[in-house]
Amino acid sequence: MLADFATLPLQFDTPLAGELSLLGRILFGATLAFMGLNHFADLETMAGYGEFKGLPAPRFSVIASGAVLALGGLAVAAGAFPVLAAGSLAFFLLVSAVTMHDFWSMDDPEEKQNEMTGFLKNVYGAGAALALLAVGGTAWPYAVGVGLF
Repeated sequence: MLADFATLPLQFDTPLAGELSLLGRILFGATLAFMGLNHFADLETMAGYGEFKGLPAPRFSVIASGAVLALGGLAVAAGAFPVLAAGSLAFFLLVSAVTMHDFWSMDDPEEKQNEMTGFLKNVYGAGAALALLAVGGTAWPYAVGVGLF
């Protein structure tokens, strides 16, 4: 039988586990934060793309999604509000994968490939965010350590 997951401790006491956890959080979080900043730097182009995709209030949607990515990414990297940050990122990435990267509706092979790449990027990012969400209620090494839960 499998052990009850509630009884299994999250172990960061193996060699370099804390450092690798921090490095993984920085790589994941900083990449998402950078993507969020790009929403602000290229606001008009992204709002136009959002309008093309049928987003309601495309300019506001780009600003809001940029804020989720930037703040969520920085929070994950710092280890601050991990449940809120990882949960928000997972939700956003899954929703935007389906709404913004609908490769299945593309006819042009190049467009289809670009949208599939964006879709898969969002799906694997959501997977990483869900993994972090699963351990969000535990103490992370080298983390700010503030949170709601």
